[in-house]
Amino acid sequence: MKSDTIEPKLFRLVDANLNRLKEGIRVIEDINRYLYDNQAVASKLKGLRHLATVENYLQILPHRDIENDVLKTSTETEMRREDLKSLLLANYKRAQEAARVLEESFKLIEPKKSEDFKTIRYELYALEKENLLSEKLIPIPNEIET
Repeated sequence: MKSDTIEPKLFRLVDANLNRLKEGIRVIEDINRYLYDNQAVASKLKGLRHLATVENYLQILPHRDIENDVLKTSTETEMRREDLKSLLLANYKRAQEAARVLEESFKLIEPKKSEDFKTIRYELYALEKENLLSEKLIPIPNEIET
């Protein structure tokens, strides 16, 4: 990664979206792994999560600026999920959007890596359709009985 010619705030954008992408994929992966025992989808997601890595991550990390994030407070809609399907959908969208930001950003940083994020984005589109339209998607109660 050529850091000497890249605007430092671009690294902040990359850092936030790498985190967003991997977190979104992990939520979907764990639901498929632990709730649905869906090895095929969970394995594909794990592969995508591992593809979503960058060299020299320690170059990006110093540009993280949580204190000055102007939108770090959750909105009302972010705090509400109707059911497991809405949780999956929100995280698919979160990951797809982050993959798109990374795809575009890496065109400025490392164009070959941009293709990895494009691949991730399209794989997420396919998995979203397969996963959310599956007959195996059983309802999970919102409340946990104790």
